[in-house]
Amino acid sequence: MQKLVLFDFDGTLADTAPDLAAAANKQRARKGLGPLPYETFRPYASHGARGLLKAGLDMDPGHPEYEACRQQFLQDYEQDMTTLTTLFPGVQSLLSTLKENGYAWGIVTNKMEYLAVPLVVHLGLYTDCAVTVGGDTTDHTKPHPAPLLHAAKEAGFDPADCVYVGDDERDIIAGKAAGMATIVAAYGYCGQETALHAWQADAIAQSPQDIWPAIRQWAATR
Repeated sequence: MQKLVLFDFDGTLADTAPDLAAAANKQRARKGLGPLPYETFRPYASHGARGLLKAGLDMDPGHPEYEACRQQFLQDYEQDMTTLTTLFPGVQSLLSTLKENGYAWGIVTNKMEYLAVPLVVHLGLYTDCAVTVGGDTTDHTKPHPAPLLHAAKEAGFDPADCVYVGDDERDIIAGKAAGMATIVAAYGYCGQETALHAWQADAIAQSPQDIWPAIRQWAATR
C-alpha cells in the first residue's frame, strides 16, 4: 500500500444530516413543538447530539434536561439512522480509485462505535475499510490527535504517510497535530460562510471528485 487516506464520516463520506435532523425534530415533537426545516440542522450535523440539540431546542449541556434529551436523541437516531443516509455522490468512485491505485483508506469519526460501525456496514464500506475509529475507541475525541494516531498504527502506517479528510475545523486541527496532511471536504457541513482557507489545510475539495487529485498532488511531494 502506498499511503493511508483517513476520512471523517458525517459530512465527508456520508450524508447523515437528514436522519440526524429527523431525530432532532423528534425531540421537538416530544416537547410539543413543531418541526424545524432541514436547512436549520444541516450545519450542525458534524457536531453530534450537542450541536443538534442546540439547533433544535437551544439546549446546552448545562441545561438540567440536557442529558435526558441527549440520551433520547441517541435512541431515536439509532432506531432510524439508515433511513435517509447515503454516501455523497462521487464517494464510491473515489474509494474505488484509491483501491485501484494501491491506497488504503479508513474512517476516524467522533461518532460512537455502536453508531458508526453499523452505518459503515449498511453503506457497504466495511469490507475495504482498513480501520474504523469511533469517538469512544480511544480516550480522546477530535480535535485531539489520538484517534488519528490510533488509526494509523492499527492500519500499519506512519502518520507522515497519511492524509486526513474532514469537513470540520477540528478535523484539520487533529490531522495537523497528528503530523498528517489534511484536506477540507468543503461540500460537507462546514457552511458556505466559513472561511475555510483560515484552517490552513493542505487542500480544499469542493466535491468528492476533487479529493483524488489533491491526494495525488500531496503524494507527489512525499
